[in-house]
Amino acid sequence: MLIPWRTLFYQMVLNVSYDIVKASLCLGGHDILAAIKENSPMGEFIANITIAEEPRANSIRLCLTGENAGWFYLEGRTIRLNTSFSRGLDREVQGSILLASLTCYEEDTKQNEYRVMVEILNENDNLPYFLEKTIQPRSISELTAVNSVAFSVKAKDADGDIITYIIDKLSPDASYFRIDLPNSGIIILNKPLDFETKTELQVNICAVEMNTIEKYNTTATIKISVLDGDDQYPQFLPCSPVSEHTICTNPLYIANISEEAENTILHFSPGPIHAEDGDKDILAPVTYAILSGDDNGRFTINHETGEITLRRRVQNRLMASSFRLLIMASQVNDPKKYTVTTALVRVVAENRFPPYFNRTTYKGFIIENSSPATLVSTYGSEVLIIQATDRDFKDGINPKITYALHPIATSTKLYHITEDGILIAKATHLSAFDRHILEVVATDQESGDVANATVDIEVLQRGQAVPRSPFGEERLFGDVNVGIAGGLAAVLLLLAVAAFCLLLRLLRRWRHRRDPVERGSVALGKHPNVEPSSPIRTHQTP
Repeated sequence: MLIPWRTLFYQMVLNVSYDIVKASLCLGGHDILAAIKENSPMGEFIANITIAEEPRANSIRLCLTGENAGWFYLEGRTIRLNTSFSRGLDREVQGSILLASLTCYEEDTKQNEYRVMVEILNENDNLPYFLEKTIQPRSISELTAVNSVAFSVKAKDADGDIITYIIDKLSPDASYFRIDLPNSGIIILNKPLDFETKTELQVNICAVEMNTIEKYNTTATIKISVLDGDDQYPQFLPCSPVSEHTICTNPLYIANISEEAENTILHFSPGPIHAEDGDKDILAPVTYAILSGDDNGRFTINHETGEITLRRRVQNRLMASSFRLLIMASQVNDPKKYTVTTALVRVVAENRFPPYFNRTTYKGFIIENSSPATLVSTYGSEVLIIQATDRDFKDGINPKITYALHPIATSTKLYHITEDGILIAKATHLSAFDRHILEVVATDQESGDVANATVDIEVLQRGQAVPRSPFGEERLFGDVNVGIAGGLAAVLLLLAVAAFCLLLRLLRRWRHRRDPVERGSVALGKHPNVEPSSPIRTHQTP
C-alpha cells in the first residue's frame, strides 16, 4: 500500500521541479532603461534583454506591448528602433519618453513582465519661430514718449533653446527703435515719431538661439503705422512752405474797398481767410477772432468761417488809406494752440473804367542772334512796349496794372514780359523764320479787371533789317494778303497819274519862261499881262 503513495509523491515532486526549472527561463530579467537620439534611423540599437537561462526552442516567447510598443521591434535578445521613411522619431512630437512592456511567455503561459522606458534625446533640429500675434501690424501714436515701450515680440524654440532678440540695423527704420534687454523681446522707442514727416515704419527683428552651436535664427518684419497726435498748431492757408518738412509761414491777406463800400463781405487774396489744424488726420475745428485793427467795430469777423465784413463806410480815404487787422485762429478744444496772421485792407478810389489796349494786335520782330536775352522790337527797330490804358487816371497809366503772358502755347516759355510791358526773348532758342503768337493779359490788381492783346512775333535772319512801317517798301510784296496788295497798287497808280499831270504843267510853264519878252518882264518884276500905268522916268541929280 505504501508503494502507490510514494510513487504519487515522487511524481508530484518531479512535476513541481520541472515547473520551477521551466519558470526560471523568464526569470533574471529587469526593467529596461535606455536612451536614443531623435531622428535616429530604422533599426537603431536600443537595449539588450537579459534572461537567466538560454531559451530553448519553442520554450519561451517574448512580446512587446503598450502605448509606444510600435516604435520597437525584437531581434533576438535586442530591442531596436522601428521607424520608416514617412515616420521619424521626433522628440517635439512624440514627447521625451517612450513607454512599453516586455512580456515573457512559456508555452503560451505568461510568466513575467518588464517595463521598457526609452528617453528620446533632444537634437537642435528646430528653428525659432515668432508667435504670430506678436508680429502683426500695429499702430503707435506720434505722441509716444522716447525711451518708453513701443511694442514687444515673442519667439519660441521647439527644442527649448534660450532666445535672444536683435534689431536688424539694415531695416529701413531701425534707428527709431532699440532693445535694452535682449532676452525680453521688449522694443523701446529710440527717437521721436512725427506723423507729418513719416506715417509708416518698418523694422526687422531677429530671434536667435543663444545657447547652441548652430545659432539658428529667424526674422520677422514688423510694420508700424504712426497715428496722428494733436501736436500741431493751426495754419492759415494757402501754406507757404519754407522747408522740406512742410513748415509754413502764414500768408498776408489783402483786400481792397472803396469809400462807398458798406455792410459788405471782403474778398481777400491770395484766398479767403481760412485756417486748418496742422494735424491733418485730426483736423480739430478752429475759431477766428480779430485781435486788433477792427477800428471800433468797423470790421467784424465770423468766428466759424473767418469771413470779415465791413460794417461802416470810410468817409475819406485820404485820412484812412488802409487798415491792418491782426487775425487769430485757435483750436476750439485747445485755445492754447493758435496762430496769428495779418489782413491788410486798402481803401482805393472807385474804379469806373477797366483797362484796355490801344490795339488788339502788336507786331514784334527779333533778329536771329546768340544772345540769351533779347528785347523784342517793332517797326522802325523801336523797342516794343505793350501797355494798357486806364481812364481812371489822368495820364492813363495805372501803376497797379501787371502784365503776364497767357500760357496758350509752349512758345510762351521762350518769352518774358516785364512790369513795364517790355517783351524779352530767349534768342538762343529761336531760329530764323519762326513765328509766335502770344497773348498778353493786363490785370488791375485793385479792381481785378483785365484786358487782353495779341502779339505777333517774327524771327528775322541775321543782317535782315526790321521793317520801318507796316507799309514799308520792303514789305509791299512780303506776306501781305491779296486785298492789301491790290489797294497799294491802286494808290501807286493814282500817284503816278498825278505825278504825270504835274510834270506836263511844269513843262508848259518852263516853255513860256523861255520867251525874251517874258524874261524881261520878269527881270523888271512885272507880270507880262499887266500893262504899265505911266512911262518910266529917271531922276538926275544936279
